Formats: sequence, structure tokens, C-alpha cells
Amino acid sequence: MESECKVPIKSERDIVLARQKGRALARDFGFSLGDATLIATAISELARNIITYAREGMITMNVIYTSKRGGLLIVASDEGPGIADIPRALRDGFSTSGSLGIGLPGVRRLMDEFDISSQPDAGTIVTVTKWKF
Repeated sequence: MESECKVPIKSERDIVLARQKGRALARDFGFSLGDATLIATAISELARNIITYAREGMITMNVIYTSKRGGLLIVASDEGPGIADIPRALRDGFSTSGSLGIGLPGVRRLMDEFDISSQPDAGTIVTVTKWKF
């Protein structure tokens, strides 16, 4: 089983590819179909944000283990304009692109762990984890 997968995000096609690879990695690791779908949805939202706000970036997926559990770590990174107000961006309904504003708050709800760091004009890194056991 492949334990790391990187998908450059530059187009809509890449969003689909990242979603498919994430679902396959989750299933190979032993996640249920339902959890694999939640992971794929989170990846899709993160990749779509890269296209919408930064035009290009990277989705990196890794199988990880701690002494007590294993899971899937996903990092979405870009070198775009950054997020000026992270707490506001994490509120349901907030959007600067005219969307429904459910992307980042939705990703945070779908995954077990969520972290975001962003610098103006330097990009954004969103790190999320789904634990299996």
C-alpha cells in the first residue's frame, strides 16, 4: 500500500484526481466506505479552495501512525494571497468568492483534527487528520 500521495492542483481535473486518490488511499488503509467518502469530500473542498483563491497548490496525503492509532493526514498548501481573517473564514456562510461558504467549516466538521495557518501574500496551509483507530 502506498503511504504517501501528492497531487498538484492546477485545474478542475486535478480536484477529481485528488478526490479519487484520497478515497483509494483511505479504502486501502481500511476506512469504511462512508469515512472514505467523507475524506474524499474534504479533499475536494480543500482542492477547490486552492483553485478558487490561489489558482494552484498541492494536496499531500499520508498514512500516519501514533503509538495508539493510525489515520490519514492531508495537507493542502498554496502560495496564494492567504486568508486575512481566519476566524471569519471558519464561520459558516462566510465567503469572499460568492459561494455558500461551507468549505473550510465543512472540512473542519468532516475531519477529526483541523489546523490552518496563513500569511498575507505567502499562502495557506490546511492540515487535517481522520483517525481510524
